[in-house]
Amino acid sequence: MAASGLYVQLFSVHGLVRGENPELGRDADTGGQVKYVLELAENLANHPEVDQVDLFTRLIEDKVVSGRYSHPFEPLSDKARLVRIQCGGRKYIRKELLWPHLDEFVDKTLKFIKAQGRVPDLFHGHYADGGYVARELANIFGRPFVFTGHSMGRHKKNKLLSEGMRNEEINRRYRIDYRIKTEERIIKDADQIITSTNHEITNQYKLYENFDQGNFVVIPPGIDVVTFYPYYASQLDISYNSEVTKQAHMALLNELQRFWEGPQKPIILALCRPDHRKNISGLIKTYGESKELQAIANLAIFAGIRKNINEMEENERNVLTEMLMLMDQYDLYGKLAIPKKHDFSIEVPELYRLCAESQGIFVNPALVEPFGLTLIEAASCGVPIIATKDGGPADIIGNCQNGILVDPTNQEEIANACKSILVDQELWETYSRNGINGVREHYSWESHCKSTMEAFKGVLADLPDTGDAKMERRIVAIGPRLTQVKRLIISDIDNTLAGDEEALQDLLEILQTNKETVGWGVATGRCLDMALDALKEYAIPVPDIIICSVGTEIFYGPRFSPDNGWQQHIAHQWKPDLIKEELNKLDFLEMQEPETQRRFKISYYIENDPELLARVHNALHQRRIRYNLEFSLGQFLDVLPYRASKGKAIRYLSYKWGVNLYNIMVCGDSGNDEDMLRGDTLGVVVGNYSEELDKLKGLKRLYFSEKEYAAGIADGIRYYRFLENIKD
Repeated sequence: MAASGLYVQLFSVHGLVRGENPELGRDADTGGQVKYVLELAENLANHPEVDQVDLFTRLIEDKVVSGRYSHPFEPLSDKARLVRIQCGGRKYIRKELLWPHLDEFVDKTLKFIKAQGRVPDLFHGHYADGGYVARELANIFGRPFVFTGHSMGRHKKNKLLSEGMRNEEINRRYRIDYRIKTEERIIKDADQIITSTNHEITNQYKLYENFDQGNFVVIPPGIDVVTFYPYYASQLDISYNSEVTKQAHMALLNELQRFWEGPQKPIILALCRPDHRKNISGLIKTYGESKELQAIANLAIFAGIRKNINEMEENERNVLTEMLMLMDQYDLYGKLAIPKKHDFSIEVPELYRLCAESQGIFVNPALVEPFGLTLIEAASCGVPIIATKDGGPADIIGNCQNGILVDPTNQEEIANACKSILVDQELWETYSRNGINGVREHYSWESHCKSTMEAFKGVLADLPDTGDAKMERRIVAIGPRLTQVKRLIISDIDNTLAGDEEALQDLLEILQTNKETVGWGVATGRCLDMALDALKEYAIPVPDIIICSVGTEIFYGPRFSPDNGWQQHIAHQWKPDLIKEELNKLDFLEMQEPETQRRFKISYYIENDPELLARVHNALHQRRIRYNLEFSLGQFLDVLPYRASKGKAIRYLSYKWGVNLYNIMVCGDSGNDEDMLRGDTLGVVVGNYSEELDKLKGLKRLYFSEKEYAAGIADGIRYYRFLENIKD
């Protein structure tokens, strides 16, 4: 991969994303955002200053969806591709269920970046989940973070509350408070926030506490004006009138005529997901209660893609069921068409042109519309538009002067707007012409990518002299270092790294000399604050990695950034309240001081008696609790998640940063080092070790040095010839 131009990584995690014939409208997670990010990737890649664009999404292997979503890579163009990362299993699940798995997505993307050998120039996240992933990676690698929200959680929550849904139900279904908390951090940390409209800034982002810290720029989305060409173009240029478009045209006519008694009438067209916020029922009621409107035009509603309504999610199923009931209630048979599916890439552009040829109109009656991509698609084909005044349509009609804004809750207002355009030929032609010209001036992909590149170059230009917290994060980012090192040395602090000041200084000099290829860290039973106190006491510089609290926490120096992926990994089946309830029944256990207790570590004092330790195991086994016990120095007992220990933390680091276990050397002296010394790494036990480790003698890849403290670590480096012939 050449490095002459910009390398951009885009993140759109949820939904179904594929380059050819995307399944738009299949469900609530596969809407306009999918189309936007695909076209953004392709069009950004066409920019002369861009070298490569990778669009990251989730890898899915599920018989209920196409097998194409299981392909790790899919080319979009010569310089753009889809990269699919597996997280949260392989089944297709809705976006709200993905939150616990996003750190897995981060870790696997990090591995991808290291494997390909090139760090992107910036990370661009879409929606809150993609924003989280992009933000984490930007912090790891010290690169700019750009965010496009598409829709925001606080605005959604307010809407749901106003509709009568209880807060508990909103959080149960949407994890909305967690999402809002994430969005607050995103707004604070993003170098640039791209919005589609000013309305989005004032009505969505302004609801957030960190709004004043956001750096916003309005860049309206673009559309492919070659695909969405005017309805009359095929009459003027035979090249537009291809066999494919002819077939699409006839297929749509045949499908619609199945529903209509008078197919010659103008079409009132709506195209959206089956979501109650899209207010489809409001449009049907408007049409059903206006005999005059029924006499003037037919109504066609394309509400996503469906096979069996009963198999759809509750929201979509309820909307579609209500549509059919309203059709029956108002006796709209012969006047209302509700087709089951459409091919977006071919049929939808032709659908707009069919609507325009009938002298029809496009209606977006949504209760709120953040932007309204279908509005500019319809306008580009020459269809006048009627749209909700709440949201982005105000900008579109303001720029293009091609339709009427309405109150989506006022059926009379919607009906009057429809009739005013349908019966006035001159007004229809004015709006049609204005829409075609306005879209080409304001909403082409060429203009969108030009503005987006200006925003990208702006944040990249700020890198050398930002002088703020964001700049500090870039200077000390650990990613560029840990993706370059070939080997790691991990050591306990007390009585291993520390204990002999002269030997320690000699070891630190070795590490400094080899810092380009060797990273180093400490693994300790201490919590972070106590570990830092010890490092300060022994005059040990901050290492690259700090594994603390007996392997339940991982931090990266020098900013002590937590490894969220590790925290998420070990949280599985961790039940601290149940553990405390059971162990509090054992009178021989004494709880350690509050400062030693951590989220994933419960610590006790216990006598050095194997029978007592067996009783602890038995108590936890009786309740079928999954756990890990660490006993050390004859008195300390730590209860950890079953996935956590120093050794497991080191294996996780090996996986995450792509350093093979045989290129990691671990060093310790006591019982709570046993787990990491038993692994597939190269182990060193220093000469002043505790007798608890005698049982490890004879293990492969474990060296018992006769030298004590840091001198034993240096001896281990020589024994394994650890610094020689370093390579991938």
